[in-house]
Amino acid sequence: MIIKDVIIIGGGAAGFFAAINIAEQNPNLKVAILERGKEVLTKVKVSGGGRCNVTNAEFIPQELVQNYPRGYKELLGPFHQFMTGDTIEWFEKRDVELKIEEDGRMFPVSNSSQTIIDCFLNEAKKYKVEVLLNHSVKTIKKEVSVFEIDTNQGNFKSKKILIATGSNPKIWNVLQNLGHSVSQPVPSLFTFNISDERIKEIPGVVALNVEVKIVDTDLWSEGPLLITHWGMSAPAILKLSAFGAIELAKRDYKFQIEINFIRKSFEDCFDVLKGFKHELSKKTVFKSTQFDLPKRLWQKLVLASDMDSETRWADLNKNQLQNLSNQLTNALFIVDGKSTFKEEFVTAGGVNLKEVNFKTFESKLHKNMYFAGEVLNIDAVTGGFNFQNAWTGAYLAAHNISM
Repeated sequence: MIIKDVIIIGGGAAGFFAAINIAEQNPNLKVAILERGKEVLTKVKVSGGGRCNVTNAEFIPQELVQNYPRGYKELLGPFHQFMTGDTIEWFEKRDVELKIEEDGRMFPVSNSSQTIIDCFLNEAKKYKVEVLLNHSVKTIKKEVSVFEIDTNQGNFKSKKILIATGSNPKIWNVLQNLGHSVSQPVPSLFTFNISDERIKEIPGVVALNVEVKIVDTDLWSEGPLLITHWGMSAPAILKLSAFGAIELAKRDYKFQIEINFIRKSFEDCFDVLKGFKHELSKKTVFKSTQFDLPKRLWQKLVLASDMDSETRWADLNKNQLQNLSNQLTNALFIVDGKSTFKEEFVTAGGVNLKEVNFKTFESKLHKNMYFAGEVLNIDAVTGGFNFQNAWTGAYLAAHNISM
């Protein structure tokens, strides 16, 4: 039986962040991380295409929480205690400078996730945090004021534990045996599979500012849209998949979306097109790209509006103008399935938020058991927000554990 003051279950971002802060704030505590795999920080490694999207340059708590489909109410208080500015300062103190990109995402200046990984490993070594690989947790038992943790490589005892295992069904089962309830996990960030002539053969085309709605629901989003070999992606789609995660799972990922490619009403679009009919009368519609749309997308929508590549603006009839207005402002697409977003994945689901004290991230059922990261039923849209949740929860839990 190995005895530690604090055991962190999970060698990911939240686990390391918590362990380092605990050991720094109270050097007398013996802290160990139990990692089930043969490597640590694997999700950090692939984040942001290998650059590690550390956080997002949103500095107002009320605005930051809007990026969390699940957990936004619970995170408002914690974000007033530790959020983006604190994250930036934490890394700067450890000689890791972050930069802000145009869309608000923040990365290490090195553009390499290895910078973050090295920072964590060096800090863990500096503060004598023990990292135990290939330690898969089987059970956790509460015995009076001590937790007993049974792993495939032996047993541990600890007064305080922090669960930072991310979306791990095995740990969720362990926690359910301890009386916690877990929301059924479903995929969150994912792209849409769409087979449609209008987007066929134009992968890589980006419409910069669209509005996407899911038909027969109140779900909608806005932003850039990327056409892919399999359908559609980019923030407009990924945000929709996050906020609609539960509803879309119920529909088995088969549904219709309506896209407004130009963010204008049908009526306004129709009036503008009527103006083009006179202003551009001798030109062909096919070659007269409008509304700042990518040329290849414009041409696909024109061909879908009962025209050919030689149709001139002057020759358009009312039906054709209406058809083109429809394609531009409320084009319908059938979604038939989903695809994982790159190597990254996020799950909606986890420990019931009503069972957690969000001032400390401590379990309301078991004193001295804490949580951080996606083990909780908290998830966010893409852009560094899931990591910010991990840093905030881990820091506040660490502060209370180290006292």
